[in-house]
Amino acid sequence: MNNLKKRWNITSNFQLIIIFIVFAINGSLSARISKYLMDYIGIDESMAWYFYYPILLILVLPLYPFMLIVFGYLFGQSKFFYPFSKKMINRMKLGFILNFFEK
Repeated sequence: MNNLKKRWNITSNFQLIIIFIVFAINGSLSARISKYLMDYIGIDESMAWYFYYPILLILVLPLYPFMLIVFGYLFGQSKFFYPFSKKMINRMKLGFILNFFEK
């Protein structure tokens, strides 16, 4: 745990627990929202796996970092999650969305 706290520049165990909780909530909720969107457009699990799961990933991956920013803010950890999410968004080549909001 100390290595992780040092790597993430975190001072307390409470802060580390909050960050783990935000990651858990965000992962579960982004998957749930993506599944809801797939059901809404008529794609369900009865389709072939090689069709269903790539579409699910295409929906989850861009949604995840944006929700991470929101939940990080709600839990008071925006100083940690904003740079983390910004790096993830830039790696997905979606940085133009952040540039739009920063102007």
